[in-house]
Amino acid sequence: MTDKPQFVGKKVKLGELCEICSGGTPKRSVAEYWKDGTIPWVKIGDMSEKYVSSTEERITDAGFNNSSVKMLEPGTLLYSIFASIGAVSILKIPATTNQAIAGLKIKDDSLDRDFLYHYLKSRESISKSSGRGAAQNNINLTILRNMQVTLPSIEIQRSIVRNLEMISNQVTIAESHLMDLDALVKSRFIEMFGDPVEENRWARITLASLCTKLGSGATPRGGKAAYKTSGIPLIRSMNVHNGYFESKDLAYIDEIQAKKLDNVTLHKGDVLLNITGASVARSCLLPDYLAGGRVNQHVSIVRCDPNRMLPRVLNSIFTSDSYQRFLLEHSRMAGATREAITKDDLETMTVPLPPLSLQYKFAAFVAQVDKSRFGGMLHLLNSLSGIMHASFFSVADTD
Repeated sequence: MTDKPQFVGKKVKLGELCEICSGGTPKRSVAEYWKDGTIPWVKIGDMSEKYVSSTEERITDAGFNNSSVKMLEPGTLLYSIFASIGAVSILKIPATTNQAIAGLKIKDDSLDRDFLYHYLKSRESISKSSGRGAAQNNINLTILRNMQVTLPSIEIQRSIVRNLEMISNQVTIAESHLMDLDALVKSRFIEMFGDPVEENRWARITLASLCTKLGSGATPRGGKAAYKTSGIPLIRSMNVHNGYFESKDLAYIDEIQAKKLDNVTLHKGDVLLNITGASVARSCLLPDYLAGGRVNQHVSIVRCDPNRMLPRVLNSIFTSDSYQRFLLEHSRMAGATREAITKDDLETMTVPLPPLSLQYKFAAFVAQVDKSRFGGMLHLLNSLSGIMHASFFSVADTD
């Protein structure tokens, strides 16, 4: 660390303020690198909150020594540079990361860690516009190191952080309420139908025989260059969260591009399931207003016969804890380097088929719970947070 804040008031590259590196992935095909691992290994899916204090997967010493992973210390900022560009978290534990995540260790006293965290979050849309690649967006470490930030004094940085975190705390409270409601729905589901993987009261049926549509879409030719600010909605994996739809990063394509994807036109009642990438296995119901949209190749349309299975029930099966584990296990069997659920896997997967009368009772219960949601308040708080980010950091960038 330096003895005095030499960069205050100046526009400075992140590479001058931070040591920046990326991680790696030990070979999936070598069991010795993964089995009984004790070293935390962070994926983008682990970066759902401000702090990362645990990871879904761990690697062994052999995996660490035979790959490009690096050990990052607590306090390191994590920044996603592939696929879902711009996700930001702070490490609470010593950990390694995959190659989709860069680690930023601050090396200058003129920069507050929480200020940088919020600054990077405010740059998410800009970072995505810098992404390259047709199949999936990405930025490299050179772009990240050259990213510039104008630094106000450390006192002003901390004042900005206090204001932003006041809103963030309100968002957290709203999200907690929604999580409680989600837990209530899950509990009611298990009470009525049992575990969707283990339950044997109901006949099990394959998705192929249950669904009238089962398959993914495609990325329009030209990749992100084909995206428009309005037009026909194109749903990507970043829009599909476990149990709810995120509209923030919704893309659009023109009618010419959409015509080429007519075979994956979305219908009211469709269930969306992510089949590749860091968010594989996440599922949600299609919002009614997006009927007529399209999906890319990372998202599968699961359109069930409503005379046999209600979409809300099928989505609750997919989002249950036990079925999530089941889906993730299948995704890891698909390839050594990329998690995926194949079309063959989808077609042969089975789900329980409870009586329609019971399904309707569950759907009525969920409808009542939905009335208790205050998603509008959460949307308002997120919008206010976005406005405040833009206001604070646009000033910082133009001073």
